Amino acid sequence: MKTGPELEGESLNGSTERVMNEDVMDVLADAHCARRPVGVDADIKDRNLKRLRRIEGQVRGIHKMVEDERYCAEILTQISSVHEALRAVARELMRNHLKHCATAAIRSDDAAADAMYDELVDLMYKHTR
Repeated sequence: MKTGPELEGESLNGSTERVMNEDVMDVLADAHCARRPVGVDADIKDRNLKRLRRIEGQVRGIHKMVEDERYCAEILTQISSVHEALRAVARELMRNHLKHCATAAIRSDDAAADAMYDELVDLMYKHTR
């Protein structure tokens, strides 16, 4: 039975996960945010791509550290650094999503706004763990 915009589903490993129902996905697709962003700031995009290239290099460095059997604490420090760098990219993407996609959906109609509110709550929940 459907409960609001989401369904409870069971994954292959037996855990319960929340899954967006098709109605919500249709509403978001109509708002052009399910597949394509409404707007992307070119400067922010360039900064994020540079950050991601730097992160790729850091991850390759961690891989080499593990291969070389470096001291665990040093490896964990580098992993923490990568984690924070990814969070910085995620913050920029969230800001862009709020500024463009969410704003467009919330201003359009009630169904799109409700779907966007649900999506934003889900995103906040996932990114505050």
